[in-house]
Amino acid sequence: MDLKHIDDGTVLKIFTYPSQVLKRVATPVENFDEELKELARNMLKTMYEAPGIGLAAPQVGISKRIFVMDIDFNRKEKTGIDAKIEYELVDRNPKILINPVIKKKKGQFKYEEGCLSLPGIYEEVARAQKITVEYQDLGGDKHELQAEDLLAVCIQHESDHLDGVVFIERLSMLKKNLFHKKLIKRKKLYEQA
Repeated sequence: MDLKHIDDGTVLKIFTYPSQVLKRVATPVENFDEELKELARNMLKTMYEAPGIGLAAPQVGISKRIFVMDIDFNRKEKTGIDAKIEYELVDRNPKILINPVIKKKKGQFKYEEGCLSLPGIYEEVARAQKITVEYQDLGGDKHELQAEDLLAVCIQHESDHLDGVVFIERLSMLKKNLFHKKLIKRKKLYEQA
């Protein structure tokens, strides 16, 4: 996908936990058409604006097996109008994985994860350190990617979203219950405001 077209995308609403769409197993993508390309462009625009390093379709309310990611980009501060701070995105390296299937996992390590659907929550999660994932691109062509460390974590995190799993569900029962109660309370306070 041409980077200039990403900037033409639309920022989508990000659904937060415990929205029901985040709990559903997403359906496979079958149509590799212009609508899919527009979804990918909008998801990338949304991810960069948030900012985050990954975003799965269920997080924007669409229960399809597609996610976007970019672990390489940076936000560079630039001079803004009227002393307003503005940022320019540099070193972008977007990836779009459709119908991903993790075929191999090797090793284990812990990495502090966050999630755009769980704002303000960060916790160490145990993940495979190296993985092999098969996926399709926007044209429907199949590819295989070997990933390790942060790239592997991001793929596993986003793949979980496609299976209706948010990262706090990978924590101990005690921590999971603690975060669940905190998030439900936060949601109730937000709805009352």
